[in-house]
Amino acid sequence: MTLPTITEDKIELAPGDELILRCRTWEDYEDLLARRQDKSGLRIKYSSLTGEIRVLSPLLGHGKNVDMLADFVKTLLRNSSKKWEAFTPITLKYSNQQGAEPDYCFYIENRQRILGKERIDLQNDPPPDLAIEVDLTSMTKPEDYQVIAPAELWIYRKSGLSIYQYDKKQYRESQTSYNFPDFDVKTLIPQYIERGWQVGSSVAVKEFEEFLK
Repeated sequence: MTLPTITEDKIELAPGDELILRCRTWEDYEDLLARRQDKSGLRIKYSSLTGEIRVLSPLLGHGKNVDMLADFVKTLLRNSSKKWEAFTPITLKYSNQQGAEPDYCFYIENRQRILGKERIDLQNDPPPDLAIEVDLTSMTKPEDYQVIAPAELWIYRKSGLSIYQYDKKQYRESQTSYNFPDFDVKTLIPQYIERGWQVGSSVAVKEFEEFLK
């Protein structure tokens, strides 16, 4: 068994590991982000409410699910004739309060406001219109995004897709998507992700495109 390691010059976690550091400050979080360097596969989150830093190392299947889910969202956007800007990986930070790294995020209604930006500054820039988390070994909670406040948050697990919408105070679970009100994404997304594991990602995306026509 490989034990998690955090030293002055490296951060090492085995795939599927999650390390929780308690009683930590914003400065500790920023320091870990700086020390991560090229370990872009690691996800690092922080909450001032709990004082916890969570460091996660995704499994191989995590990346496949993220890639398919993002392709399905882009297919829905094209089908709806909507323009977008997408980011992955990305670090979203609200200074001294919260930091999160969604697996994918989309700017749709607010895309014009972030065009050309290489970094998102939530003190001045809007949060994403849609943030996506895929959980295989970790457990994302809506509260992990409470301060960052993307308009809509999707959390995909093997048990299905959960949709949360921010009402300016907190996240509330919803059966429908604000961004795609004409589609039953809670049913379609899990169905086609499972299909992707059966027949391959590109085939599932093509089938999804044909279904939407």
